[in-house]
Amino acid sequence: MSLTYSTYLKLDELLGLQTVQSDPPEHDETLFIIIHQVYELWFKQLLHEIDKAGRDLAGNHLFGAIATFKRMRMIMKTMVAQLDILETMSPMSFLAFRDRLEAASGFQSPQFRAFEFVLGLKRAEMIEVHAGNEAAVALLEKRILEPSLVDYFSHFLKHQGVELPADVTDKPVDQATAASPELQEHILNLYRSRPEIAILLELMTDFDEGLQEWRYRHVKMVERTIGDKPGTGGSPGVAFLRKSLFQPIFPDLWAIRNQL
Repeated sequence: MSLTYSTYLKLDELLGLQTVQSDPPEHDETLFIIIHQVYELWFKQLLHEIDKAGRDLAGNHLFGAIATFKRMRMIMKTMVAQLDILETMSPMSFLAFRDRLEAASGFQSPQFRAFEFVLGLKRAEMIEVHAGNEAAVALLEKRILEPSLVDYFSHFLKHQGVELPADVTDKPVDQATAASPELQEHILNLYRSRPEIAILLELMTDFDEGLQEWRYRHVKMVERTIGDKPGTGGSPGVAFLRKSLFQPIFPDLWAIRNQL
């Protein structure tokens, strides 16, 4: 049988994956499922793009990195816009089926945690959340031991003649990114002397800002829906989510803003 649109996209399987738990079915539960399934697809695509961005940076492919960060920025904008759709669901509509979610929580998304890890937001203790899910633990243990996007950015800077300071070269690969005042001076010089690199640095900042915007919008959406209640399955809820606000991926790019 020849390939068709439906068989290529596996539409029968895809459109059969939205199974509501409420009985009788609550109208908004279908929206809730689809939005979160689409988020997981975007996380998958972002992991795919970040891997490419890492290769671009490590290989000193400036224009490849620019193109990849443009795409990543647009994906983040789309993810933010999806929250506008989710917010058409009232708190009462969500509460009508919330108890049916039992222990299920977005806090358990292995892909989002892997997304954080590859961006340099590494916290080994978060792997424990997935105990009992062997595939998730294997994914996260692999990702936490891989160079992050920030590490690959350091390789790119080295290609540009930057002598990397010890606080960058000596950082264990499984540790979170930390700002480097010494490295900031080199980045500032590139901003001033290399306009083509400045374009990349601005796109990286755009992507970073997009993630921070998504986190903020997500926190406010959760807060307006459930307030300060614990999340589903006893997850930490808004109090935990607030702690992640305004944590940049590229702290050095933000630290030099007042000197540009």
